[in-house]
Amino acid sequence: MDLASIIGLVLSFGLILWGNTLEGGGAPASESLSKLLQETAAMIVLGGTAGACVLQFPLATSIASLKSIVSVFKRKSLNPELTIAQIVEFAKRARREGILALEKEISNLDDPFFSKALRMAVDGLEPKQLIETMETELATFEEEQEGAVKFWEAAGGYAPTVGILGAVLGLIHVMSNLSDPAKLGGGIAVAFVATVYGVGSANLIFLPFSNKLRYSTKEKLRLREIMLKGVLLIQEGINHSIIEEQLKSYLSLKQKARYETKGAA
Repeated sequence: MDLASIIGLVLSFGLILWGNTLEGGGAPASESLSKLLQETAAMIVLGGTAGACVLQFPLATSIASLKSIVSVFKRKSLNPELTIAQIVEFAKRARREGILALEKEISNLDDPFFSKALRMAVDGLEPKQLIETMETELATFEEEQEGAVKFWEAAGGYAPTVGILGAVLGLIHVMSNLSDPAKLGGGIAVAFVATVYGVGSANLIFLPFSNKLRYSTKEKLRLREIMLKGVLLIQEGINHSIIEEQLKSYLSLKQKARYETKGAA
């Protein structure tokens, strides 16, 4: 579970709603909250935004983007330090017994990218061809991941505009009922709440989702780059200590410290 995502949503929505209650001038919290719960405004903003995004992207991308919400709150933990340690052990074994000795380790690898790269190296594929094949796979993976990123980014761009559209629609109804003062308050409320929904959903949900997924994609790509680099160095027969130092350059300072601490242990 990604605590940062949960804490971020709770903080943003919680503090905004609390501030809204304080601005209510002592009115009960339930009354302040009820003013923001406008089904019509929500339908206009969320429905209009969803329709625009589905129109812009292929249906498969739209469905995959909706499924990606799960990964925002339940992100798979990546461990580049463990991957580097594994590559170093493979390098030691390859230097002692030859790279063919790593064939039995391929089936034990969880990551299909890693297992494919190692399989190609063990099978004796030329380094140039291996790089071309795996870099193409990396580019395809990045493009697939970028679909969900762009979907939520587009939603963050459409939502405020659709919110303004909802506000205009609300004001049209207000203007058409000037002779009935009892209906003015409801119409104005829907008009302004639609704007709140548009700006709020864009800046508190859609754009943060997009950036979270982009950050996650970068982490996954960096891990796969470590795997590819490690396999190529093993294939060249480079000493394991040199491989370790080269791969450590991919780590942040905190990750390096953690890796060295585990190595010392």
